[in-house]
Amino acid sequence: MKVRNKSGNENIKTSGTSGTRKIKDEPNDATSRICLALALVPMGRVVTYGSLAELAGLPRAARLVGQTLRKLPKDTRLPWHRVLNAQGKISLPEPGAERQKKRLENEGVTLLNGKVDLGIYLWPKPGEL
Repeated sequence: MKVRNKSGNENIKTSGTSGTRKIKDEPNDATSRICLALALVPMGRVVTYGSLAELAGLPRAARLVGQTLRKLPKDTRLPWHRVLNAQGKISLPEPGAERQKKRLENEGVTLLNGKVDLGIYLWPKPGEL
């Protein structure tokens, strides 16, 4: 059975399940907010999935940030490579992890043992916004 959610996107309810699944991948308000916040991250700085969610006004939505980044077009100009996990590590599998590492290093971000020092590179620092 097809249903429409509050934002007008079409969902599908499958029998025997308790929920619905989105069947359209149209941008929504959350996606737009994540992309706008990501565009603000300056070169040579990084954010965590959780802090990007907070910046987008979506607290506790770190997984949504990851899902949104995964759906970005390959040729996006958004700085997806500046997003790391809460430990300052790259979460992507290869070969994406190597691409992300190279992009960060090209911006002057240092990775030591596969980890970025968030004390140095995390954005924003208190008072920067």
